[in-house]
This record gives sequence, structure tokens and C-alpha cells, in this order.
Amino acid sequence: MSHNSFGHLFRVTTWGESHGPALGCVIDGAPARMALTEADIQTYLDKRKPGQNRFTTQRQEADAVKILSGVFQDPETGEQVTTGTPIQLLIENTDQRSKDYGDIKDKYRPGHADFTYMEKYGIRDYRGGGRSSARETAARVAASAVARQVLSGVSIRGALVQMGPHKINRDNWNWDEVENNPFWCPDAEAASQWESYLDGVRKAGSSCGAIIEVVASGVPVGWGAPVYGKLDADLAAAMMSINAVKGVEIGEGFDAAALSGEANADEMSQAGFDSNHAGGILGGISTGQDIRVRFAVKPTSSILTPRKTVDVEGQETEIITKGRHDPCVGIRAVPVGEAMMACVLADHKLRHLGQLMGNQ
Repeated sequence: MSHNSFGHLFRVTTWGESHGPALGCVIDGAPARMALTEADIQTYLDKRKPGQNRFTTQRQEADAVKILSGVFQDPETGEQVTTGTPIQLLIENTDQRSKDYGDIKDKYRPGHADFTYMEKYGIRDYRGGGRSSARETAARVAASAVARQVLSGVSIRGALVQMGPHKINRDNWNWDEVENNPFWCPDAEAASQWESYLDGVRKAGSSCGAIIEVVASGVPVGWGAPVYGKLDADLAAAMMSINAVKGVEIGEGFDAAALSGEANADEMSQAGFDSNHAGGILGGISTGQDIRVRFAVKPTSSILTPRKTVDVEGQETEIITKGRHDPCVGIRAVPVGEAMMACVLADHKLRHLGQLMGNQ
């Protein structure tokens, strides 16, 4: 299987399956002498790990990370730092329940990658989806902790802005609220309403979709390139690579189609831009404003409601999916969206610095 790596100068390769013994990643391109410990990485993995409340899968994984290579004690400071060599990270799987998937091993879940995976490779790991499981994103989140060390001075924050049909009130946006509810929601009033809504979805054995917004602040002007190295193109590809994502917007996104040229223009003065309809990127290059990306996550395909499908022999049948699943996979996609933003920006920072050195 190919295409398990992303990035150019900051390059991440992930490995492992949902129900295998472990998963992890190899990060190549991280500069030498950056402080890095397992605790630095664990902070971000703890945001993503399952089983933290009743609104996510009850699979209990510590997601404890181990650094296997690429760090050493700095001779001057005594702290553990990167050596400039590949960094390998390991996360053990400890709470697999593969028996939950025995009833569907010969059936394809509608809306899932079961069918396409089998048609492409002729073999699939039906236990949790194997390589196509969202469990793989733990490795991306681990890699993002290294990316954030590269991105000194850049802050990256994500929030859930819509659950099912229910949107936040943007007038109530408060970043401090994101850490105060199980949904990473910036609107306290909306978060309270979402609890009863998602409880109903969960008890019905169903699922719902969501929209996540990720904002990067402190990115300077100039990252990206005008044609095939567009910063917004790489961000869109990164977000689309997350499991269950079906749409990406940058800045005004699809709403820009309803604006006039006058309304959409980010007017400029000596003080800078007066607005940010472009989402912090123009012509594929960062403007110095906040980079704002949104992505839509479809409802989880593993549900208890019977659905029509076919089996591996092509015979029509019905399927229900038992086991432990997220009623709204978008909740845990928030730290994953942050992770992909961090990895793309780290890569573009290093590419930008390389171009500057080439011009000297």
C-alpha cells in the first residue's frame, strides 16, 4: 500500500491499524535541537483519545506515546532535544474488541470504506476498518506536537461550530469555552443544547455529522507558493485526508459565491487589512492574518439502524454495526484538524526558509 506519507520538508509517515498491536509515525525533517519529550506529545494525544465522556466511543485507550528515535540529551542545556534524524513515535493499542466485528466481516457498511478497500486490494481488515479507521489519526496528532515545536510563535486552535443541523451563535464565540465542554464548542449556550441533542442520537443508535473550524494565528506573510505549492491547496488536501471529511472551506468558502466583489474584497490601508474574507491566504500565499479553515464531517457510518447492503459475494442483505462507536465523529476530529493544520504549516515554514536561503 502506498501513500502513507504527507509533507515535503516536514514529512510524516504513519503506520498501524485500529486493532493491531500498535500504531505510530515516523517524522522526518524536524530541525535539530528542538526540545521534545513524551510529555510534550502526550498533551495533544490526551485531547483526542477515546472514552473521555459519554459522547464519544467508550473504547478505553491511554494513547501513551513512546519516543523510539530522534532525540538525545543536549550537551549544553541537559534537556532532551531532537537530533535532526527521523523521529519514530509508538502508541500501543490496549483495548481492542475485535469480536464486535464478527457479524459484519462478510458485509459492507454503507457509507464506509469497506467496499472500496476490498475492491482495490482484495483483502481488508474488517476489525474496526483496519488502516482506514480513524484510530490512525492518533499518529497524526502525535506528529503535530513536533510540528508545533517548529512553529514557534504560531498558535493553532480548533472548535466545533455545528453539530448535525445545530449551529453556534457566532456572537457568543469565546475561545475560553472550548475547554469547558465535551464538544470543543466556543458557544456555551449551544454546547448545552447539543448535550440533549446528541444524547438522543446516541440512545437511538444513530449518528450525526459536524463542522469544525481551525484557526492559526501568528503566521507571517509569505508562506506558500502561487501555483502548485499553494498553502490553501495543501491545507484543503490535509483536511480532506481526515476520515469522514466531505468538504473544506477557507475564509468565506462557499458563502463567498453569494457576495459581491465589493463585499468580498479585503480592503487595505497602511494599518493592514480591514477584513479577512480570504481566510488569511491570497494567491496561495499567507497574508499575515489569521488562517481560518472549516471542514465538514459526515455522520459515523457504524450505526445500529438496519441498512440495506451487499455481502462479499454480492448478495443483498441487511447490516447493523454493534460495538463502540462515536455518535458524532466530529467531536474528536477537532484536535485532528488542529494537527493537520500544524503539520502543513510546519512544512511550509521550512519550505519558505529554504527558498529564502536560496535567494541569498
